[in-house]
Amino acid sequence: MSKAFDATARGLRTFVSDVADGFFEITHNGFALVGLAIVFAALALVARPDLRKTGEEQLMGWLQSRKPAPEATDLEPTAIERTTAASPDELPKQQAAVAYWLSKKYRVAAEPLSVLVSEAYQIGKRTKLDPTLILAIMAIESSFNPFAQSHVGAQGLMQVMTRVHGDKYESAGGTLTAFDPVTNMRVGVKVLQECIARAGSLEGGLRYYVGAANLDDDGGYAAKVLAEHERLRQVAAGRAPSTMVVPPPTTARAQPIPVVAPAKPAREEPATGSEPAKVALLSAVS
Repeated sequence: MSKAFDATARGLRTFVSDVADGFFEITHNGFALVGLAIVFAALALVARPDLRKTGEEQLMGWLQSRKPAPEATDLEPTAIERTTAASPDELPKQQAAVAYWLSKKYRVAAEPLSVLVSEAYQIGKRTKLDPTLILAIMAIESSFNPFAQSHVGAQGLMQVMTRVHGDKYESAGGTLTAFDPVTNMRVGVKVLQECIARAGSLEGGLRYYVGAANLDDDGGYAAKVLAEHERLRQVAAGRAPSTMVVPPPTTARAQPIPVVAPAKPAREEPATGSEPAKVALLSAVS
């Protein structure tokens, strides 16, 4: 009986030894094959940069797919919906030229200007006003600063007197929307339309818009707007804008109905835009 157990034990030891030797041999050969494969792969990548680039792209794609999704923040996903900006390259050629020219002159990003230019052309089509006139008024009034505010309360891109024209903002949500660029532009155009209709001419309408209808001098406001208007028309037409200031028209026009008492506004500094006249307008309204 003991001899049988001894024989069985020797058989098991032999079997285990053979299995271990075989496993070691297979593992050793396997590692050797893996090493040879790595060497050949490295040589191939060195000799073929295109294969290396393809491999890197596939590896990067795999790593990106394994990357966990970013955590949600307060800016996602509605931030882009609140942004007043668009690519100028998506605009028609004429509008893109105007946006780039204004961006360079007034040192404002072309992307938000693209939205304003596009909106000006849409409003101009509806109201029969030249869109470059709308843009010229914004340029002179605020230099395209949507948060501009004068000391008499004129606000936003087109420096609309919010306390005078607050009713025009009601449909948009209230007077705080005066600082929304598109809303301010739409309200400003409504005011401009009323001024032109009341004066009977563009130049007279600009004098009403700035609050200088009953003043001897509008501080050069109308001339500045018309000059910028002409430059923008040249840009839109694909021509280099003139640097000469366009004088205001000298043709006779109907005398506008007085809306403010004739008075010389007190000036603490030279007029730059529409400040002095709007002071007179605010005084008369209050």
